Amino acid sequence: MRLTELSHGAGCGCKLPAAEIHALVQDFQGASDPRLLVGPGTADDAGVWRLTDEIALVQTVDFFTPIVDDPYDFGRIAATNALSDVYAMGGRPLTALNLVAFPLETLGGEVLREILRGGQDAIAAAGAAIIGGHSIDDPEPKYGLAVTGVVHPDEVLTNAGGRAGDALVLTKPLGAGAISTAAKRGLAPEEAVVAAVEVMTTLNDEGARRARAAGAHALTDVTGFALAGHLHELALASGVCAEVDADAVPAITGALALLEDEAAVSGGARRNAEWAAGFLAVDEDVSDARRRLVTDPMTSGGLLAAVPAEHADQMGGWEIGRLLEGEPGTIRVRASRGIRDSEGFGCL
Repeated sequence: MRLTELSHGAGCGCKLPAAEIHALVQDFQGASDPRLLVGPGTADDAGVWRLTDEIALVQTVDFFTPIVDDPYDFGRIAATNALSDVYAMGGRPLTALNLVAFPLETLGGEVLREILRGGQDAIAAAGAAIIGGHSIDDPEPKYGLAVTGVVHPDEVLTNAGGRAGDALVLTKPLGAGAISTAAKRGLAPEEAVVAAVEVMTTLNDEGARRARAAGAHALTDVTGFALAGHLHELALASGVCAEVDADAVPAITGALALLEDEAAVSGGARRNAEWAAGFLAVDEDVSDARRRLVTDPMTSGGLLAAVPAEHADQMGGWEIGRLLEGEPGTIRVRASRGIRDSEGFGCL
């Protein structure tokens, strides 16, 4: 039995709709304690709690349904994804706890063993350790981890520090949602699936190091709410708007071809697009495939950094746009005129 046959969604695409989640949690803004350096108020990637003048804890949790059929790869992807939230805060992961929901009688212990082995290997590659976990019986498999890291209190990177004029740099290509949806429907070329797995199992540790070296003002990772949603949260928290060059946004091999029509568009992607309609404007001459790419839910995606424009080349990723003065949180996606061409820059 294929793992993806048992899941109603794929990876981070199974998240509850962003618009509904934000409305549900808006009254829960965290403790009014000076030790809470980052809480839920800015929709950041993880919480940060100062222990001492030298050490702050970074805490996050992430789990989801299978995005691939290979159990080992599923484990690696889920663990890599959970680690990214710590990297997005400028932190270093230390420990992790497994979260398992699994139909043991249906799939057997060996499948779960391979999922856990994949998670173990990804956590070990990050220099961290799995120190326990929790499991429940569930007809739909789910796996993820709660990760704890550390960061100096004065070196926390959040999504709220972006400044007008900053370059936006993305460290991984997009399109895993479309590829995994197409694979589930028997439409994805094998080379596209292989390419997506490679992207989703690549740690964001080097991207985080480069972001700090480039003097990043804001940092987040791109996952289930897609590029549009996570950029919106960054821009809103930073009090600025954003403009994106459609042709500069990188895509995983095969993703754009799959997005030329609706066949590989998931339910999560449609929910993202509906939510984004309130803050996203896309120029008419942007292709349908690239329109869909910016709302495609990504699993274990790259880091999105807002860095001084003169340091963008130090990131080693793709410069996809800029932050600008304008209505906070709004985004314009324009057809390419060259990312360094400031003439005509503007948001909604």
